[in-house]
Amino acid sequence: MRPTDLQVIGDELAVKWDDGSESFVRLDWLRRRCPCAGCQGERDVMGNLYKGPERKLGPAAFQLVRFVPVGGYAVQLVWGDGHQTGLYAFDYLRRLAEAAPPDPQPQRPDKAT
Repeated sequence: MRPTDLQVIGDELAVKWDDGSESFVRLDWLRRRCPCAGCQGERDVMGNLYKGPERKLGPAAFQLVRFVPVGGYAVQLVWGDGHQTGLYAFDYLRRLAEAAPPDPQPQRPDKAT
């Protein structure tokens, strides 16, 4: 499964897949699931996870500046805070799209009674 088109639309990444389906994935969902070792940590040969301290992410961290194809298997997302080490393999990107929660509904003010 490969994307044939990627576009940022508002706060979502729109992905058109080679099977004709489309996914709309919120940028904050993608950023918080960055697959790089700095964000997810890395395991040694014994399976121990080494991960740095959690970083607070400001608004720029959720702005997708650009995306760069990597070979025929992934896309590198470049974020507004300069973070760019995560390579989103196409199968990982598809799994994220399928697992993404539905868009939150806008809050309506309570009706006065």
